[in-house]
Amino acid sequence: MKIVKARIYLINIAGRHPVLVELITDQGLSGVGDAAVAYGSGGTAAAGMIKDLVEEIILGKDPFRIEALWGEMYDHSFWAKGGGPIVFAGISAIEQALWDIKGKALGVPVYEMLGGKCREDVRVYANGWSFSCITPDDFARAAENVVRDGYDALKMYPLARPLEKSPHGNIKHIEGRQINRDFADLAVAKVKAVRNAIGPKVDLMVDMSAELTIDAVIRLGQRFEEFDIFFFEEPVDPFDVEALKKVSEKVNLPIAVGERLYTRYGFRRVMELHAADILQPDIGNTGGILETLKIAAMAETYNMRIQPHLCASPVATAAALQLDACVRNVIIQELYPYRAPEHFQIVDHAPEWDVQNGRMPISDRPGLGVELVAERVLPFLWAECTS
Repeated sequence: MKIVKARIYLINIAGRHPVLVELITDQGLSGVGDAAVAYGSGGTAAAGMIKDLVEEIILGKDPFRIEALWGEMYDHSFWAKGGGPIVFAGISAIEQALWDIKGKALGVPVYEMLGGKCREDVRVYANGWSFSCITPDDFARAAENVVRDGYDALKMYPLARPLEKSPHGNIKHIEGRQINRDFADLAVAKVKAVRNAIGPKVDLMVDMSAELTIDAVIRLGQRFEEFDIFFFEEPVDPFDVEALKKVSEKVNLPIAVGERLYTRYGFRRVMELHAADILQPDIGNTGGILETLKIAAMAETYNMRIQPHLCASPVATAAALQLDACVRNVIIQELYPYRAPEHFQIVDHAPEWDVQNGRMPISDRPGLGVELVAERVLPFLWAECTS
């Protein structure tokens, strides 16, 4: 079996732009993967990275040789060594598609090739519910709605504001790393309002998006301690591991980090210093499914838990579920359940549709467990590569 064609889709739905690759073999099997740069800048660059990797390395190769092909992309793209989100998003998307092909060819879900199930479903937390909120009351009302929908865990961004002129509720982060006392007080009031609204039995996560200086985030984090925060996410730049360690020593909250760290090499120093408690690799930009499995195994040796980061399409959700199925130290799975319906309709059955009581079942379908809906993705076709 050989890979003979690839289609790359640059999706644009309601302010999100997932980047998908579909690899097609000479036997008619296809596999799909997601490059997780679905917000912010870089989607076109990731699509271009996928195209380069496919044309230079992947076409004509045996899709079963996943580890070998990953090694070729890592060794021979040159920029992967020390690389960032674009190169590893490209590698990740291709790697997921290879697993999808292999699972379909063998008639098994990907998790069966990674050790088999540890669980039938996974606990999830809701993200994206607060992007239009401004006042503490706005946050409280929105959080109550999430709990009514059955979620017992949710995440918020106390420093973010709705992006001006955005009809899709996207958010704008802090500029210049500085806030005044009134803004800090408002951030605390937002968290307090949500905690009061959801009560003590619902878990609450706070994402700081590396927006402040070390001293400012420590002061704010200490003020959040009374609200029983499940984890305090990305308090400082993730690559500044010593700063992360300083925050973890001063703030009595579990520290989470990882959506902007790439491969096991990027996570290694965080583990060595015990600078965080919960690691958040994204299957769509840290190197793929197997790379995330390696990160999780390393984390287990350091008594750390895994919360897979998730920001992209239902393809990324399906890929994350394959990892969730077979990794023992997964604590909870991120989820964006409140996006536009069209976002979920690019696949035949989005995993997000199956959430009940804050848990998402793990599909037993072969491969990743989803198929692209051709008529919905074809308008977003960006490039086609053939051998």
